[in-house]
Amino acid sequence: TRLYGRVGGARSKMAALAAATEPQASGGPRPPVCLLVLGMAGSGKTTFVQRLTGYLHSQGCPPYVINLDPAVHEVPFPANIDIRDTVKYKEVMKQYGLGPNGGIVTSLNLFATRFDQVMKFIEKAQNMSKYVLIDTPGQIEVFTWSASGTIITEALASSFPTIVIYVMDTSRSINPVTFMSNMLYACSILYKTKLPFIVVMNKTDIIDHSFAVEWMQDFEAFQDALNQETTYVSNLTRSMSLVLDEFYSSLRVVGVSAVLGTGLDELFVQVASATEEYEREYRPEYERLKKSLASAQSQQQKEQLERLRKDMGSIALDTGTATGSLPPVMDPSDLILTRGTLDEEDEEADSDTEDIDHRVTEESREEPAFQNFMQESMAQYWKRNNK
Repeated sequence: TRLYGRVGGARSKMAALAAATEPQASGGPRPPVCLLVLGMAGSGKTTFVQRLTGYLHSQGCPPYVINLDPAVHEVPFPANIDIRDTVKYKEVMKQYGLGPNGGIVTSLNLFATRFDQVMKFIEKAQNMSKYVLIDTPGQIEVFTWSASGTIITEALASSFPTIVIYVMDTSRSINPVTFMSNMLYACSILYKTKLPFIVVMNKTDIIDHSFAVEWMQDFEAFQDALNQETTYVSNLTRSMSLVLDEFYSSLRVVGVSAVLGTGLDELFVQVASATEEYEREYRPEYERLKKSLASAQSQQQKEQLERLRKDMGSIALDTGTATGSLPPVMDPSDLILTRGTLDEEDEEADSDTEDIDHRVTEESREEPAFQNFMQESMAQYWKRNNK
């Protein structure tokens, strides 16, 4: 139990897992909950994913794990899908002449072009895995602000309940200015992804996260901590803390130790709450966007088909004069399928002329026509010379 974290004594956690594993009222399986793990380099993000993976295995709910970091040397957890199996990070750097960050961005861009296949794998695994863990690159800005990161996030959120987990190094945030920088970055990710958001304050085995919770809940306590700072940045931080006060009020915060495995019970209670928020607020919006896009594409196809029918109808009207003798207007597919083929009656009618050499007949017609052309040309020539 020490390897996989604290297991017993959490009824709320067991209820959250039970709610995730029971089938939907419609009779089909519940879609898996995707946990998109983001964090600064050195925040313990990969160790957190490792602990989370082992914890879910110990609960009899094995997750589906995806590694999106192409530059990592070793992954300390069993990954179902690993970007390193698809894209060779060092080869990308060598081929395109890129540095480390450019190589990561390009590798993610190449992987994003095939992410529809990853979505199919997740759909197939939803009967066995109720959670999908996605570990992202340590360079957080590479994933958060790149086109490929947006594509991957929106693809997941459009099909599955998706929650963003921002892993924060608590031991480095004891300074109020550093703490405010972390909170500003968390706020920017929240507004960029527009998804349910959980802040995981990692490394609580080094220092407890209660001071950060107090700073978020008590404005005066944060001001007192800032009074010890004399730099101009403290004045900016004091002003920004007023702006983020509303952001703090609806923020889910959990203290976790990825090394000891503490705090995971409370984390999954927050995950269950965030999943309900997704179903209540985010899914209807995504469904509305999908319907509007589908209706726009359907309307465009109808307009193109109508224009094609009008064009084909005018061609059919030119071929005959009497309405009774007009053949029924065929669909474009019928025209394509029957184009260049002969009916049986036509073949029988043409079978009587099979013994005629058409090439000889055409040559016999071309010869007098050419002679007439030469005679007319000579007559015009002599007529001009005589003048």
